[in-house]
Amino acid sequence: MPESGQAVQKPIVGTVPGPEAQATWGNARGGMRLPFAHGAGVGVHRHRRGHLVYPAAGVLSIITDAGTWIAPSNRIAWTPAGYEHRHLAYGSTDMRVLFLPASLAARLPERPAVLSVSPLAREAMLRLTPETSAARLPAAEARLRTVIVDDLVEAPVEPLHLPEPRDDRLRALSDLLHANPADNSTLVELGRRVGASQRTLTRLFHEELGMGFRQWRTQLRLHLALVLLADGDSVTATAATCGWANPTSFIEAFAAVLGRTPGHYRAHA
Repeated sequence: MPESGQAVQKPIVGTVPGPEAQATWGNARGGMRLPFAHGAGVGVHRHRRGHLVYPAAGVLSIITDAGTWIAPSNRIAWTPAGYEHRHLAYGSTDMRVLFLPASLAARLPERPAVLSVSPLAREAMLRLTPETSAARLPAAEARLRTVIVDDLVEAPVEPLHLPEPRDDRLRALSDLLHANPADNSTLVELGRRVGASQRTLTRLFHEELGMGFRQWRTQLRLHLALVLLADGDSVTATAATCGWANPTSFIEAFAAVLGRTPGHYRAHA
């Protein structure tokens, strides 16, 4: 795999195994570019340094034991050093990876996060992860990294994290809605199916996942919507599959979180 500034590889179709990723990425000194075909990714691994991942095209998920973070092409994902994770790409994905020195990494969150990326940070990220070799002074690269982090420190953490439940009853409920996100059953109805009361499930959602049931279900549906749109599904079909009553309500929910309509996102995914 390439080090900073080296030519881009051909799209990766399968999953890069964890040990290979660990050895290769651990030796990468700066930025790198990895194009992935739909459904490809990087197996479980961790890095000695914190790193930023930006999908210049497509959608990229960061999956850990604590849950899944998903980054479309107008967001950037942060993973701290030593955090075990894997990646999965949706659509034809242009993955840009930038490793940070400890002094800059210390300014970012202590756990994985998805952050809004400004045009300035985006261009700096692309500059540091080029398609072809380019001679750049180390001092210039350091300044660009600082520009990116300065920008991200001011950016809000986006609600694009889907926590992973631990309780067996929450896991069963999660499995039901992953299998059928259009299921509009109430928490009472779902509780009957998993053997728990509404009160118990409400408590578990807040204690384990840090959010209420309705917010969690909306985030689950948005995660799936990003994947379906990246794979070419229409806005109308995506709305129906994910459980929105009509395309208008889907468009409003999508734009409220992602900052653009699903139609615009689909056209540029």
